[in-house]
Amino acid sequence: MKVTLSVIKADIGGYVGHSASHPQIKDHARSILENAKKGKKIFDYEVLSCGDDLNLVLTHGRGEDSEEIHALAWRTFEECTEKARELKLYGVGQDLLSDTFSGNIKGLGPGFVEIEFEERESEPVIIFMADKTSPGAWNYTVYKIFADPFNTIGLVIDPSMHNGFYFDVLDVFEDKIVTFKTPEELYDMLVFVGTTEHYCVKDVRKEEGGEVVAASTTQKLNIMAGRYVGKDDPVLIVRAQHGFPAVGEILEPFTMPHLVEGWMRGSHRGPLMPVSFEHATPSRFDGPPRVIAAGFQLANGKLIGPRDHFDDPAFDEARKKANLVADYMRAHGPFEPHRLPLDEMEYTTLPEVKKRLEGRFKAVK
Repeated sequence: MKVTLSVIKADIGGYVGHSASHPQIKDHARSILENAKKGKKIFDYEVLSCGDDLNLVLTHGRGEDSEEIHALAWRTFEECTEKARELKLYGVGQDLLSDTFSGNIKGLGPGFVEIEFEERESEPVIIFMADKTSPGAWNYTVYKIFADPFNTIGLVIDPSMHNGFYFDVLDVFEDKIVTFKTPEELYDMLVFVGTTEHYCVKDVRKEEGGEVVAASTTQKLNIMAGRYVGKDDPVLIVRAQHGFPAVGEILEPFTMPHLVEGWMRGSHRGPLMPVSFEHATPSRFDGPPRVIAAGFQLANGKLIGPRDHFDDPAFDEARKKANLVADYMRAHGPFEPHRLPLDEMEYTTLPEVKKRLEGRFKAVK
């Protein structure tokens, strides 16, 4: 059975500040999607949140970039925005950059990632949802899952994975894609994906141009709008098992809370902390950045789950380490490397201050 898995997300209002999504907002989204399911527009749905982002998980048979599916998500966000306005939530409609839906949600603000595939006999998928960070946050994770044999032993001992994977890497500023074959081109690829603010892993495939094994949101809202409108808060879908990395191999990279861009005002670096659904509510300095892992088994398009994979004491040490790293980074205050370089700042007035002072910089004699 061919199925399309779509995850479409937007920040339509925070509770309180940027820390969470209000329960009434999620309930309203569920009521809209339940009607769509009864009307046979979608196979199934789930509504989740990470921080102040509303994440719609949809399965359907309409393929990628379906106008009907995107219109459903857009209407859901619009109605939830009205509910957020009634509750006087913070930053109402922050990710909705237009008043008009034009057939596709691309360029309108919400982030989305979709994979169409033939459902296998057993189809486990894990959907990672992050808050207070940007799409480049997944580069380290995807590299570890699909290219590092110290993380994924299947690359060594599973014959079906021994030939490696193809990585489609997006230049978010030039809107161009380059494909790397691992392990042959691993070092070349790392030159690019190590620059997380400029290059993002968009897709991973077993064969060049073949079926997608993993895919991420790669929209940078500040670039789309020409101004700061959000921290992007990306989503990553990873298919698991049977020729793909095992669930445990997919989760393993999060035992090291690597540094990502985002955190307070989208202008700092901090550790990406793996947390349960319950604790996906960043608070300290609007952070630290959080990530949840929602596991599903797909059964004829039906979402069996979610399984809260980070609700596990095995990740307690990662959370402890993340807090220690957060202490260390916060001690830098407004100094780099905690604060992003001037040309990377997304929020604040610092770029404007730099421009205003241009005439006061004199050549050294």
